[in-house]
Amino acid sequence: MQIRKKITVTYVTLSCISMLLLCIVVLFLFKRNNEYYFVKRLVDRAKIVASIHYQNDPQKAHYYRLLRERGLPELIEEKDYVLRVNGPTSFEYNTQLHLPPDFYASVMKDGSAWVEEEDSHYYYAQIFDEGNVKYMVIVTARDRRGNTTTLYITRIMIVCGFAFFILAFIFGRFLARSVMNPVANITAEVQRISASNLHNRLPAPAADPQDEISDLAKTFNDMLDRLETSFEIQANFINNASHELKTPVTTIIAETEIALLKEREPEEYEGVLNNIQKQATRLANLTESLLKLTQTGYDGTKQVQDNVRMDELLLDVKCELDKLYPENRITINLNDIPDDANQLTLPCNRPLLELAISNIITNGVKYSDNEEVFVSLSANSQNIKITITDIGIGIPPEDIPYLYEPFFRGKKASRYNGYGLGLPLAMKIIRMHKGELIIQSEPGKGTVVNIVFNTNIH
Repeated sequence: MQIRKKITVTYVTLSCISMLLLCIVVLFLFKRNNEYYFVKRLVDRAKIVASIHYQNDPQKAHYYRLLRERGLPELIEEKDYVLRVNGPTSFEYNTQLHLPPDFYASVMKDGSAWVEEEDSHYYYAQIFDEGNVKYMVIVTARDRRGNTTTLYITRIMIVCGFAFFILAFIFGRFLARSVMNPVANITAEVQRISASNLHNRLPAPAADPQDEISDLAKTFNDMLDRLETSFEIQANFINNASHELKTPVTTIIAETEIALLKEREPEEYEGVLNNIQKQATRLANLTESLLKLTQTGYDGTKQVQDNVRMDELLLDVKCELDKLYPENRITINLNDIPDDANQLTLPCNRPLLELAISNIITNGVKYSDNEEVFVSLSANSQNIKITITDIGIGIPPEDIPYLYEPFFRGKKASRYNGYGLGLPLAMKIIRMHKGELIIQSEPGKGTVVNIVFNTNIH
């Protein structure tokens, strides 16, 4: 069932239930009000009957009869009975009365009572004292007018109930339409948006800008912003990756085609093979970097495997870099590390984290032309901080916003070998470990990279 129909059905159902409950309450109160005033009239008559019975003076008795006949409204099938009370539980019985024993018991106990019998007949009884003798006065009448009025009101409520049902259905449709139309408009707009027109955005609803529909439109627009950015990054990534992969492949094909055109001397074949090996190595390194960059997109919680001391990890990275760059001038400062080994321990994927830190230190070595690179480690109960400082070429301010885009290389950095994947890969690995990468740089003076891991969350 459509939500619009659900809203209509729900509105009509709740409205009809509320109307039905209201009608029941009104009928109940109306009936109780009729009973109250009708019994009150029986009480007045019972008092007059008692007064007539009590008077020994015929003139006064005649006066009370006239008051009863002319001063009080006429009651249908009105009758009265006076029964002498003989004791606490006994009284004279009238065979014309067919009342339940409980009614008499209640009158004898409480002094008065009333009961409704079939066909809207009401009986009221009260004990009166006449000298030293007690009498039970019983007055009965039929409340035909009250019954007719109740029936009339019931019919009115039934007719009004059908009319109310129709109005509730109309208002429910209107309510559902007014509520769901903005959502339907948003759905129609979203259906028109595809990968080819991700720049389109949903118009802001004309209603209250703070309501849930406006929040929904804003959420869709924010999602479209992220999707558009992701598509652009993906497109740039594919274009750049294709370009970077195409260059060594084209070189290898060209070298082999030239070598196969004619027979050559062994030295020429050796030169061709060396060139092919160089391009194949470049292709392998680029492919491996792309694979590792893709792997960091997996769930970070599944990547965490080891509890590693960061001072040991830095020393291992230094040993590996000494093999790759024997003439490097990397200095590791561990003077500020705490004595508590737990403050230096970080749950992590050790190979990936080594790769990230190695990439950053390697950049410092590369872009400082093998000048000194200082690596310092500090830790406390809140976080672990690694600071990498070089005195290289620095990074221009206009390049900093694009540092984490794959294949991006600044004008100064383009003079050095690389693919523009090391820093984006390092950033993704560090974020995967709930860390933060902060870069501060000044062209011509060097770069300071701070890696901060919050150990409170582990």
